Amino acid sequence: MTIRLTVAQALVRFLSAQYTERDGVRRRLIDATWGIFGHGNVAGIGQALIEYADVMPYHQGRNEQAMVHAAVGYARQSNRLSTHAVTTSIGPGATNLVTGAALATINHLPVLLLPGDVFATRPADPVLQQLEVPYAGDVSVNDSLRPVSRYFDRINRPEQLIPAALQAMRVLTDPVETGAVTLALPQDVQAEAYDWPDEFFAERTWVVRRPGADPTELAEAVRAIRSARRPLVVAGGGVHHSRAEEALAEFAETTGIPVASTQAGKGSLRYDHPQDVGGIGHTGTATANELARTADLVIGVGTRYTDFTTASGTLFGADGVRFLNLNIAPFDGHKLAGLPLIADARSGLAELTEALEVHDHRVTASYVAEYTEDKERWEQRVDACYEADEPDVRPTQPQVLGALDALVDESDIVINAAGSLPGDLHKLWRARSRDQYHLEYGYSCMGYEIPAAIGVKLAAPDRNVWALVGDGTYLMMPTEIVTAVQEGVAIKVLLIQNHGYASIGGLSESVGGERFGTAYRFQSDDGTYTGRPLPVDLAANAASLGMRVLRAKTVSDLRETLAEARAADIPTCVYVETETADTVSGAPPAQAWWDVPVAETATRPSAVKARELYERHVSTRRRHL
Repeated sequence: MTIRLTVAQALVRFLSAQYTERDGVRRRLIDATWGIFGHGNVAGIGQALIEYADVMPYHQGRNEQAMVHAAVGYARQSNRLSTHAVTTSIGPGATNLVTGAALATINHLPVLLLPGDVFATRPADPVLQQLEVPYAGDVSVNDSLRPVSRYFDRINRPEQLIPAALQAMRVLTDPVETGAVTLALPQDVQAEAYDWPDEFFAERTWVVRRPGADPTELAEAVRAIRSARRPLVVAGGGVHHSRAEEALAEFAETTGIPVASTQAGKGSLRYDHPQDVGGIGHTGTATANELARTADLVIGVGTRYTDFTTASGTLFGADGVRFLNLNIAPFDGHKLAGLPLIADARSGLAELTEALEVHDHRVTASYVAEYTEDKERWEQRVDACYEADEPDVRPTQPQVLGALDALVDESDIVINAAGSLPGDLHKLWRARSRDQYHLEYGYSCMGYEIPAAIGVKLAAPDRNVWALVGDGTYLMMPTEIVTAVQEGVAIKVLLIQNHGYASIGGLSESVGGERFGTAYRFQSDDGTYTGRPLPVDLAANAASLGMRVLRAKTVSDLRETLAEARAADIPTCVYVETETADTVSGAPPAQAWWDVPVAETATRPSAVKARELYERHVSTRRRHL
């Protein structure tokens, strides 16, 4: 039996019948489709979404990149078991997907991209918005999505959709391969009819597997842990993707091994868990980084070991330090010449715990006492940063976080991605639940927060979702405020005005760049932007987009407005200007180095001094072989 449908209709109907299953829980894989329509998709995918509106919900976006961010936020909150599709027209609509696709792939988060493409039949050449390539007739702007997609195909004939769609679902649901998946759809093919076999539209369930460890690798991992005197766990985002938080807690409690976390892994243990020692690396805590410097075994669980985590190869400095990498992806499991333990994080941790319990293995009491005392000292530093002795003055950025920290409970979700906030949050934020801390730091993409908050809120409608943004990030992509207002998605935006790129301003100063081009100020006579702040009213801008805005001038105001925003059932923004307008937040300085090369030759004293310091840091870098 066959049914005659257009390619676009067939694709939408196919997507509505795809499911995932893990641990006995079954759910829709593609829960909705985001779209902005142009001539490249309006008559194809656009018409199909109307045809099947009863089975495929639609969300109207304002920016193509932002739509991908919203889909990614939804996917992360859904533990990668469900995501959204994103459709665009050809040309700029399609190329606007590239940044979002890179973010999804780098963070191993599934999203399905359906950009329109130029005519497959080439009745006119070129058509509107077509890129002409003299040496190749089959290249379009969509080819820019190839390197940032985990799977890419262009559907030039209707029958090509069947194998391509099945491959797309395979990649989206593969915990090793998942990321952005692109099916480029020529606009004429979208509208072309074909006789499709009924079997193509049957419900399919894609099982998300939990592979266990190889017995030989497991035995070697157990030997490495038992022989270590100062082991340290580095928990990455894979702990959350696997829902391995309870397994990690049991492993840590059984062995006494302390757990540090990357940006993606923070919240793997609650902040007050005895074995949690906070963030690690350049934006980490002194407690975690001191343990890292003296660790003889680093147990990475679901981490990619980025340069922020390893302090650009300078953090793990003990003689003879070894790495044990529990990761579902062999590529990451072999990093830093580590012992690979290739397995699902939850399965692997359970197997390790069981094997170590047989030997009654636990670290020494003196080691536990050491990191416990260090953790208590760090918590005192956090208290000092959060404390506001004068409630009637403008707050610092840490005091802004402190006010929010004092208000939320474990049900709140905090989203951030770029600027000075990630460093402050990684050091200071007290994560109360496994998914409260939502930092996109694989790509650290400015503009992610507001659309991602919409995606998260759609996945968790009964929870308070906060998008924390600075003025630099806000100006990159405030457009989806309109979407939140239109659809009644009651996100909370905490907008912090510090008149420029505070994080990069501080970095610029440290590497001899003298904060050049990092402030939002008028230009001075010497060509630098050091004049008075720009008369930009971002609160008025948010209000003009339909959002309710509450302004806070003092610490006391902030506490009241945050509480009012938290109770609101409509999209609400809290706007506050921080005290340290020209400096980085005032939180504790970096506890580990990060490699940003400094000019090797310069005449300005700041750059000369920065180069001297840079060379001292570089000399401590090591390769783990």
